[in-house]
Amino acid sequence: MTSTSSKRPDRSARPAFRCTECGWTAGKWVGRCGECQAWGSVVEDTGPGGGAPRTVATNPARSPARPIDQIDIETARARPTGVDELDRVLGGGLVPGAVVLLAGEPGVGKSTLLLDVAARAARTGRKVLYVTGEESAAQVRLRAGRIHALDPQLLLTAETDLGTVLGHIEHVDPDLLVLDSIQTIASAQVEGTAGGVSQVREVASAVIQAAKSRDLPVVLIGHVTKDGSVAGPRTLEHLVDVVCQFEGERHSRLRMLRATKNRYGPTDEVGCFDLSESGIVGLPDPSGLFISQALHAVPGTCLTVTLEGRRPLVVEVQSLVAPSAVPNPRRTTSGVDSSRLAMVLAVLQRRLGARLADQDVYVSTIGGARVVEPGADLALALAAVSSRENVPLPRGLVAIGEVGLAGEIRTVSGVGRRLAEAARLGFTRAIVPAGALDGATPPAGLTVLTAADLGEAVTAAGLVPDLASSAASR
Repeated sequence: MTSTSSKRPDRSARPAFRCTECGWTAGKWVGRCGECQAWGSVVEDTGPGGGAPRTVATNPARSPARPIDQIDIETARARPTGVDELDRVLGGGLVPGAVVLLAGEPGVGKSTLLLDVAARAARTGRKVLYVTGEESAAQVRLRAGRIHALDPQLLLTAETDLGTVLGHIEHVDPDLLVLDSIQTIASAQVEGTAGGVSQVREVASAVIQAAKSRDLPVVLIGHVTKDGSVAGPRTLEHLVDVVCQFEGERHSRLRMLRATKNRYGPTDEVGCFDLSESGIVGLPDPSGLFISQALHAVPGTCLTVTLEGRRPLVVEVQSLVAPSAVPNPRRTTSGVDSSRLAMVLAVLQRRLGARLADQDVYVSTIGGARVVEPGADLALALAAVSSRENVPLPRGLVAIGEVGLAGEIRTVSGVGRRLAEAARLGFTRAIVPAGALDGATPPAGLTVLTAADLGEAVTAAGLVPDLASSAASR
């Protein structure tokens, strides 16, 4: 019998074909990528196969290894950018040699923010190189004049070739590099179009190598996909030191900056910005955007304190309950999770006896804020009852707590931090779950009322005292 083991394919061999858009690999050629569904993007992978490693020679070390207690830590100190909200997210500022990737949807304000950061750094005497691959130099100059970001130390160039960009870095020797954006830069030494997997990986590797060798802080602007993730290969997020997401509603001036990866600081901080025609400014106290300026109390409004990372924000929830003219009443939300609202309304009707089955309910937030955490459940419930009974809540009241299906009010995280923010903004009364303070002293000037269930919360809010008793009697 003839042995056929020598004819069996090597299962450990690398796939012979790779998608140039997302990096998906396959053992044979296909017309459509099985991962990103792009047509004509699968090409033959000409890279070396598996087996023994290619690197066998040892290069001489640039500097000898030293004891860890003799390493100079001053080179790792963060330097403030001049934008406090950005420094909050980065963990104090930009670290020399750090590579920051800033991603966001088109038009959200990424280029405006970084142009302002570049101008502020230039005013402190540092030389800044701003490389734009999406716009012409004249277009960037117009934006810089509009937001007052002109300085002789801010150098601008419009390039899309990686070799030319590296040449500018060699010639200028900047103290800060801004690259807008990494998907528009391409290398002539690598096949594929700009923004492809091979090109993005090559550009990122070259820029990171230049940053680490020169202790040069670099900020890269990246595109995002339809689902909001960073475009390009996933390895791009692993290569850089910090990954930030710049978010905001298109019809709102509020912009939020979050760090999803940070080697030099926390990832639960949030920076708030106000974007206008004259530029973008940080908002150390953004709660004013989320609170209406009504001069008198209005039924159906309730304020709560949410946590964005570790940052407390006061948000106003508005509710409108009106008789429905259709068999299936409407439940419309803006800035609030619709499924969360449906649950709260069901608990109100079943546990508290509130007649809502034949009512249209509209719930919205102020200023484009998004309320997604359970800590706003109690504010949703009180706003709905206030609108249903046409009784306004007392001014200066905030409500914090999660509503359970049994009608109980559950505690949430960071109650002390939330109450401190409410007291700082001048609120005088707060309704929190029973046991939320756990013996702690409430902030000065703030009267804290506790509630174990929705009935006690409604009574504490002074809405309809007999509503809770009628529900209990049933």
